[in-house]
Amino acid sequence: MTEFVEGWYLGHTLGEGAYGEVKLVINKATGEAVAMKMIDLIKHPDARQNIKKETTVHRMLSNPHIIRYFGQRSEPNMEYIFLEYASGGELFDRIEPDVGMPAWEAQKYFKQLLSAVEYLHCRGVAHRDLKPENLLLDDKDNLKVSDFGLATVYRLQGKERCLEKRCGTLPYVAPEVLVRPYHAEPADIWSCGIILVALLAGELPWDEADPMCPEYKAWREGKYEYLTPWKKIDCIALGLIRKILTHSPTSRYTIPDIKSHRWYLKNLRQDAEESEDHVDGRKIKMKRYSDEPLMRLGLSQPEFPGIENSLHINLEERQGFSFSQPAALEDLLLLTQPVQNTQSTQNTFQKLVRRMTRFFVKTNCEDTVNRLVDVLKKQKYNYRVNVGIVTISTVDRRKMPLVFKAMIVDMDNKILVDFRLSKGDGLEFKRRFVNIKEALEDVIVKGPVTWPIAVATQTMP
Repeated sequence: MTEFVEGWYLGHTLGEGAYGEVKLVINKATGEAVAMKMIDLIKHPDARQNIKKETTVHRMLSNPHIIRYFGQRSEPNMEYIFLEYASGGELFDRIEPDVGMPAWEAQKYFKQLLSAVEYLHCRGVAHRDLKPENLLLDDKDNLKVSDFGLATVYRLQGKERCLEKRCGTLPYVAPEVLVRPYHAEPADIWSCGIILVALLAGELPWDEADPMCPEYKAWREGKYEYLTPWKKIDCIALGLIRKILTHSPTSRYTIPDIKSHRWYLKNLRQDAEESEDHVDGRKIKMKRYSDEPLMRLGLSQPEFPGIENSLHINLEERQGFSFSQPAALEDLLLLTQPVQNTQSTQNTFQKLVRRMTRFFVKTNCEDTVNRLVDVLKKQKYNYRVNVGIVTISTVDRRKMPLVFKAMIVDMDNKILVDFRLSKGDGLEFKRRFVNIKEALEDVIVKGPVTWPIAVATQTMP
């Protein structure tokens, strides 16, 4: 591990964005951590303005369901931005393709999302790119809104302006954004409604909310009851979604409307826990989804007293950047205990974050790479191999770029294949992952792997 500033060490790479890498920065003595975005200004001279815009907005915000902005360090050719580290990964990783998640869990995350959006709107801020890939989770499984690269202030000193910029991710974008100008709040609320569909059904309803799109046309005309994803959603939830995904922004539900709807008010978790079934004439409790063990990092979210001084962050110039933690969190091995410094080595206890897009295999590293390459050839993917990392590129059904990586890692004599999204639609990535996994079924280790913790030894500088 490399010392970044005194007492703080660079940890694993968390992900990569359009302008650089995101790395974990760890306090040697306490194990406290932050996410640090590194922007190379020589490679990306146009990034300065984006940095300034995003951090100007982000530093205005302080809410339990929004990623915290800590500060910035400026160097002649590099910008470093420091954010709260969300150790629970991404919300989209909890969504099973074409299935979604249990209704009570979808309700929990949707309520937390709505709480964050309500706070943003109270501050006069529109996010404009709400989607599961931009929603992270902390170690207590609470949602955190991230990525304020497209955010803007639409209300200042009581005066509200209409927005003109056409931006966002098309399947989540409100119809009025495509024609402009538009009001900020209904557009964000629309995106929340699309996210709710993804949580409940594991798929998106349309490529874009355009009158020429057949799926959206059927929705507007009320000819959708027997179509997917709507037939997978219960009638009470669907009633709420109909009110949110209303074409006219003036008729669309507001946040107070949503919070008074019976689906929002219903205690779905209690219903799930109390659900019963009959087997052989006997009443038994059904296994609760919430009883299933979750592999979580034991790294709490730090308060970082005095972090400005210890990291020499320039809080006066705050020139900021659109770099909240990207959708491409690797989260392969992460520190969960304070680093104990010795003369030449450190022992770090590490464990896996719970993620759907990884599995253990019976084959060794070399054979695993070869098997994976064979599958990619058969499924007609473009790929490249570089020291245990296979980068896979294709286009999705909307002809948009889709890039993801498979890392093959030897962990205590067990081979892990860990997939992560680099660019593109998260649900489409997970569908591709499922197809690849099925093709490797004969070498995948079945059932739980009895490998809770691995010990890694690294040389200290």
